[in-house]
Amino acid sequence: MEEEEAPVEGEVKTPFAAETYAAEAMAADMDPWIVFDSRRTPRSEFDAWLESNGPSRVDRFGDEEGGVSPVGWIAVLGLNHCPNVGDVVGLQESWEKLLASGRPVGFQTVKELALNHGVLSGKWLMHLDCGFKLDNAWECVARAALDGKISLAKVSPHNPKGEGKQVICAYNQNFTDESEVIRLDGVIRATGIKCPLTYKPDVYTYLGIYRNNRFKLCPTIYESKFDLECVPRRSHIINKVTNLEVT
Repeated sequence: MEEEEAPVEGEVKTPFAAETYAAEAMAADMDPWIVFDSRRTPRSEFDAWLESNGPSRVDRFGDEEGGVSPVGWIAVLGLNHCPNVGDVVGLQESWEKLLASGRPVGFQTVKELALNHGVLSGKWLMHLDCGFKLDNAWECVARAALDGKISLAKVSPHNPKGEGKQVICAYNQNFTDESEVIRLDGVIRATGIKCPLTYKPDVYTYLGIYRNNRFKLCPTIYESKFDLECVPRRSHIINKVTNLEVT
């Protein structure tokens, strides 16, 4: 399953290599998605769509005997969704040249490649067990996308062969704009979600950099924990590159 490279509280770290996660991610992206496009589909149809496609009930691999196809992702395209992934092919070619050169690889190197090729989108990730909490969190994020507060939200379907947790992703346009990243965290928290979040730039996904990678890079660059005790309640967001809290 894509985006499960950053263990969260209570999650058992697995020994799989980054290549395993990358292969699973590619397979999910290539399989059909269940999509609600708020730009084209009447809002009145959303509740029925949401009820029929809850992530705890949709099976990742479908049912061949029953004629049900595999499902890669369940997604809501927001009113302001405007896909702009940048030059991914050029990014990957530059990456291969970089590796062949023997130069050291670090966050700044990857960021420079992302900026050069316009691959700047990223997402906050929520890892939850299959069941009520997952379905409720997904409904909160999906409605925020429906209202145009999130450009794209997606959730992985239930995978009985997987590691147990499913992931919700909420996207923004520019991972290098820290204020934009913080603003998206605020949108997610405003829906009522209080679980830990981690933030991953898409450049890592396109380069196949997941946890347990040979470069020893952490593929998530922010983490957010919601403080229930402070008044007003708010997130504490740590920049994992600098190890400093952001405000």
